[in-house]
Amino acid sequence: MSYLLDTHTFLWFIKDDPSLSAAARATIEDADSLIYLSVASLWEMAIKFSLGRLVVPAPFTDFFDDQLRKNTIRLLNIKIEHTGIVAMLPFHHRDPFDRLIIAQSQSENLPIIGKDEIFDAYGVQRHW
Repeated sequence: MSYLLDTHTFLWFIKDDPSLSAAARATIEDADSLIYLSVASLWEMAIKFSLGRLVVPAPFTDFFDDQLRKNTIRLLNIKIEHTGIVAMLPFHHRDPFDRLIIAQSQSENLPIIGKDEIFDAYGVQRHW
C-alpha cells in the first residue's frame, strides 16, 4: 500500500523520535509500503531551517537527499490538480503546507501517516 507522510512524521522517523507511534513506524518500515513525502514538506522544512527552527547535521539538501534515499522514500511533486483542490478546501485548518498535503492525499488517494487529527475533517484516511 502507498502512504503520504506528514512533515512531522518524516522528521520524527528520521530522528528516531519517540513521539512517532509504533504503528506509524511499522507502516513506514514495512517493505510492502510505498512511502511518499510531499515537496511541500521539503519546502516547509527549508523555511524552518532558514529560520533556525530546524537543525540538521549536514548541508540541507545533502542531508534530506540522503535521508530520502536511505529510507526509500519517494518525493511527491506538486501538480496543478493539487492546487485546484487546495483552492476548494474548507478552512478547517489554515496551515498552507498541511492543506497541500491534504489535497495531495485526496488527489492521489494516499492515506496520510500523521498525528494531526484535524486532517480527519477533510475526509482523508489518516494512519497513526
